[in-house]
Amino acid sequence: MMKKMSISTSKTSLVLLLCQIISALDVPLDSKLLEELSQPPTITQQSPKDYIVDPRENIVIQCEAKGKPPPSFSWTRNGTHFDIDKDAQVTMKPNSGTLVINIMNGGKAEAYEGVYQCTARNERGAAISNNIVVRPSRSPLWTKEKLEPNHVREGDSLVLHCRPPVGLPPPIIFWMDNAFQRLPQSERVSQGLNGDLYFSNVQPEDTREDYICYARFNHTQTIQQKQPISVKVFSMDSLNDTIAANLSDTDIFGAKPVTERQPVLLTPTGSTSTKVELRGNVLLLECIAAGLPTPVIRWIKEGGELPANRTFFENFKKTLKIIDVSEADSGNYKCIARNALGSVHHVISVTVKAAPYWITAPRNLVLSPGEDGTLICRANGNPKPSISWLANGVPIAIAPEDPSRKVDGDTIIFSHVQERSSAVYQCNASNEYGYLLANAFVNVLAEPPRILTPANKLYQVIADSPALLDCAYFGSPRPEIEWFKGVKGSILRGNEYVFHDNGTLEIPVAQKNNAGTYTCVARNELGKIQNEVQLEIKDPTMIIKQPEYKVIQRYGQVSFECIIKHDSTLLPTVTWLKDNDELPDDERFLVGKDNLTIMNVTDKDDGTYTCIVNTTLDSVSASAVLTVVAAPPTPAIIYARPNPPFDLELTGQLERSIDLSWLPGDENNSPITSFVIEFEDALHEPGVWRYQTEVPGSQTTAQLKLSPYVNYAFRVIAVNRIGRSQPSEPSEQYLTKSASPDENPANVQGIGSEPDNLVITWEPLKGFQSNGPGLQYKVSWRQKDVDDEWTSVIVANVSKYIVSGTPTFVPYEVKVQALNDLGYAPEPSEVIGHSGEDLPMVAPGNVQVHVINSTLAKVHWDPVPLKSVRGHLQGYKVYYWKVQSLSRRSRRHVEKKILTFRGNKTFGMLPGLEPYSSYKLNVRVVNGKGEGPASPDKVFKTPEGVPSSPSFLKITNPTLDSLTLEWGSPTHPNGVLTSYTLKFQPINNTHELGPLVEIRIPANESSLILKNLNYSTRYKFYFNAQTSVGSGSQITEEAVTIMDEAGILRPAVGAGKVQPLYPRIRNVTTAAAETYANISWEYEGPDHANFYVEYGVAGSKEDWKKEIVNGSRSFFVLKGLTPGTAYKVRVGAEGLSGFRSSEDVFETGPAMASRQVDIATQGWFIGLMCAVALLILILLIVCFIRRNKGGKYPVKEKEDAHADPEIQPMKEDDGTFGEYRSMSAWTGKKLDKEKKTKGSCANSAEANPVFTKAKSVRSDRSNFFRRSGDQYSSTRSETSYTRRRARQSSELTRVSSVSASLCQEEKRSDKWKYRHGSRHHASEQHIMGSEEGSDSQAGQPSPFQTPLSCNSIGGLLARQHSSLQHWCSQTPDCSSDSDDTQSSCHRKRCRGP
Repeated sequence: MMKKMSISTSKTSLVLLLCQIISALDVPLDSKLLEELSQPPTITQQSPKDYIVDPRENIVIQCEAKGKPPPSFSWTRNGTHFDIDKDAQVTMKPNSGTLVINIMNGGKAEAYEGVYQCTARNERGAAISNNIVVRPSRSPLWTKEKLEPNHVREGDSLVLHCRPPVGLPPPIIFWMDNAFQRLPQSERVSQGLNGDLYFSNVQPEDTREDYICYARFNHTQTIQQKQPISVKVFSMDSLNDTIAANLSDTDIFGAKPVTERQPVLLTPTGSTSTKVELRGNVLLLECIAAGLPTPVIRWIKEGGELPANRTFFENFKKTLKIIDVSEADSGNYKCIARNALGSVHHVISVTVKAAPYWITAPRNLVLSPGEDGTLICRANGNPKPSISWLANGVPIAIAPEDPSRKVDGDTIIFSHVQERSSAVYQCNASNEYGYLLANAFVNVLAEPPRILTPANKLYQVIADSPALLDCAYFGSPRPEIEWFKGVKGSILRGNEYVFHDNGTLEIPVAQKNNAGTYTCVARNELGKIQNEVQLEIKDPTMIIKQPEYKVIQRYGQVSFECIIKHDSTLLPTVTWLKDNDELPDDERFLVGKDNLTIMNVTDKDDGTYTCIVNTTLDSVSASAVLTVVAAPPTPAIIYARPNPPFDLELTGQLERSIDLSWLPGDENNSPITSFVIEFEDALHEPGVWRYQTEVPGSQTTAQLKLSPYVNYAFRVIAVNRIGRSQPSEPSEQYLTKSASPDENPANVQGIGSEPDNLVITWEPLKGFQSNGPGLQYKVSWRQKDVDDEWTSVIVANVSKYIVSGTPTFVPYEVKVQALNDLGYAPEPSEVIGHSGEDLPMVAPGNVQVHVINSTLAKVHWDPVPLKSVRGHLQGYKVYYWKVQSLSRRSRRHVEKKILTFRGNKTFGMLPGLEPYSSYKLNVRVVNGKGEGPASPDKVFKTPEGVPSSPSFLKITNPTLDSLTLEWGSPTHPNGVLTSYTLKFQPINNTHELGPLVEIRIPANESSLILKNLNYSTRYKFYFNAQTSVGSGSQITEEAVTIMDEAGILRPAVGAGKVQPLYPRIRNVTTAAAETYANISWEYEGPDHANFYVEYGVAGSKEDWKKEIVNGSRSFFVLKGLTPGTAYKVRVGAEGLSGFRSSEDVFETGPAMASRQVDIATQGWFIGLMCAVALLILILLIVCFIRRNKGGKYPVKEKEDAHADPEIQPMKEDDGTFGEYRSMSAWTGKKLDKEKKTKGSCANSAEANPVFTKAKSVRSDRSNFFRRSGDQYSSTRSETSYTRRRARQSSELTRVSSVSASLCQEEKRSDKWKYRHGSRHHASEQHIMGSEEGSDSQAGQPSPFQTPLSCNSIGGLLARQHSSLQHWCSQTPDCSSDSDDTQSSCHRKRCRGP
């Protein structure tokens, strides 16, 4: 009976046979064959090299081996024979070498700690295991320690140390609370690799008493717990409340708010560190930073990219994880921690070493007597491993001699072997990081051929698919395999067959005529054997009527057809899918033999329906889309994708071209614009369709270019404006003949990864580019510019080859040529590569520094010879650092700066130097490997520069006329300070600046008392420092002298300084209308403050209403107010707890029926004023003529007719009124005192360093008017008259002294002017309106508009005094003797009409 097998089973058998070919020298694992053949021992199972055991359980050390005859086992412990018979606790399993050490019955695991090695031996040799290091696991207890509570301020960083006990293996660390819940972690709080818990910045919610570190020891399944750690976070709000409760307001303003900080690395410390990792391991790099806001971590690799697909970020990007590291991953890795205030970085220099790893491991040899063979043992590592050989577990140097073997380094050469040459050889490759041990036997056998494939095996294949017929065999010497078709057929040869080394016969494209009986013959010098197999070719399964695209109206019925054609001997099954899933479980879906019908279609039925046909050998499918639409009101033209082309035909078959023709399908009301032709390579990529070409829609034939060794099938897709049709049915297959490759690999490169190697890489050819079976690559190289022969090697299935033992950074000519079983590709082009780079050997010489200015220098150097660079010259690096400042002579932490100059530059500029400092620098050359040695340090000094601004300027101890200034020297003097310059000037209420005064101060001073200042005056100060180079930047400050000595509060105890001027909100002013008010204020304090305005009805107990000010403006408009209502208002700053201005009260205007008309714009008013002005002008002319004629008023008449004079405002050059000062009793005494102490007017002016402006004191002015009223009302009394004359004489004397003083001050400051801006000034002008106003309106210069001199001011004041008294004396209707009544009367009469 013949046994049927599917094609999938055949492919599985092929995979097994190919695996045997890969290990072609292994004896096939056939049970009958193994029972008959002798074979040396082979270790099949052993314990790991580092074997950690649970001390509470029995120790099992595994050692299993196979061989014929079955091997016996023995053990060594710590290098000596381990006699298990003498230890009752140790037993060996039957028919095995596995040891069982009984610990559970009283044994101690520590007593069996050591290095064990197993030996399996039979008559053909001895195999040995690895050295197995047995160690019991340890889980020690936590050491007792006293843990103090952690008290930390909000925003600061914190590290909670775990410090777990040292266990074997190391424990797994995690943090939990008392409720055994894991503590949440984030970018701000995370656990480091060492188990510590890091806080980048603490928050109040971090306060808790149960931070517990746990250590889990997996081997012993135990968990150790550290004592809980307490953390108390003090917030700024609570700290301020505590301070406020214990201290008065005069003692402290409150704790500072949480301040933001630049990042600082918590781990690792310093700016650089190193790490060594082994090849193939996982590289873990960690950076955890403190800062506020919480820093964000970013990783880069200097001079390269992080490896793709092997790089992962863990612990919120604080840990960089690279898996399966190799030597190419060595380099500098930089972590950068950044927040809004700055950044910090750390560079970790990673070196990847390598324990030994196999390049070519030794493989078992099965030889026949008289044959030759080799055992090759090649390993690599870093450092390079050493190779040693053993024979049957004994070093080969002391093993019994065998004349058939010769040891040549990593190779043992066997020649003319005999049966006694059978043995097991061990290769040991070791370096400081580990070792590799491999057993490989040499088994000399003389065996006739054997065929292992079952007889009369049946293979079934679909037509036009590959057919694989197995002929697994064994024999020694190795048999030759031949295939025949039929019982008496001839031997099979030719390109239509492929013969594999494992005996398999491959028919790439099986046709019907390939069916039949095939005979496999295996023969060697000891015999011959044959076996027959059967091949059946089945017709492919096809869907001859595919489901078509359907558009159906809702609630209609639709049917999809799927008519198939198949081989009569195969039983097909048809399955329907909707949108690649099973059909809905709905009775509306009816599946027939060759169709699918859907009844009562709904919108949910819209989708793609697929018909799948399966047999035991193949599977095909076809799909169609169903679109459900509403019933159209009127019939419409339906535009759809075209139907697929059909009836594809191949003609004109040539080796490199073929003609394809087809018939187009229905256009479906949209013309076909083009046809897309696709091909399938059933030989290399079955089932994958690739683009071939595209032709216009009017064309139905195409000539297609072909490649050798490709089994082509074609299909055509029609395209119109709606879309692409379904693909056509595939054409018949066409197999092109094999040929040598047409092209060579692309992108060939030669780049060394180490100083002593050259890595040659290329892009391998695609399957259809191979042009034939057996694709390989010939890799060739030779040193450039040296008369050397090409060295070549042929490799397969790789795209890289490493040439070892090359000189450092030497140019090589490299080429890679493709070849297959039919020949070579054309001669490839050569590319120039270089062997690996090494660090440069020589430092740049003749380093010179030219200092350009105090912050810039230019450095020159001689280039390094290219031979000494030993790599690609990337540039030069200049390291420079500040040694010390020449002005302070104090050293500080040296922070080296690096500037890189690309290419072969020999000079560079060093910017950003600090003036008047001593620097050092050196230069290094850089190649692709790294930096060379540094040049000798070069010292240079920068000259002096201008200093920075003084570190601070404080103004303390304000009095009536003095201020104390204190300052700190500049943080960066940038030279030797020569002096300080102080400039200051007063500021009036309209923020205009007065004259600037400049004072030069010696450099050794740190304070100054300014005297003779004006009381209640704001001053602005500008302060800077100078060196011999010039002046530095200035610092400014403002301060105010106090208003009155009586208003000065005694300072609190301990208050030695003036409170800071800011932060504060002052000068809150309001301008109110009927329903709105404009609020403005002045703010002094930190930038970016956000303000708000609070207001309410004055006297009301309702809550304040709050309005937020947009941005940082200093004004706001309150709307929706009630007319005629008094409101209270205050201004505050967001974020400054409790910080507000004082309250201000304003009143909105009354509701007006209509707006008042401005009288000044009315014509009648302007005419009246002109007439009054003309009349006054005429009177002044008459008075002037009379005065020139000699007419004078008697003294007594003037005294009887006029009241006390007052100094009137004087016009200055700019046409504005200056302010005046009334002559009160206090003012007279002040002036008399100054006159006595300082002498004349000139002396007084020179002694006063600051111009004292004439300031109006309203209380004095009021007293003056009251005195004037008294004098007028008391003219009937002689006593009053006499008393009044005495006062007038005294006031005139004071006026004269004031005039002299004002004259002198005017000479010192011509530019100092003040404008009248208040209603009070306007009323004062009206008092003088009868004379002064008429002059100005008439266009004539009044006495106050004329520039005054010291000679004329006395007469001018006398005339004004007499004019005022004369005008006020013309109204006689005040008879009351009461002072109040007389004053009121006088004020009414002096106010004017």
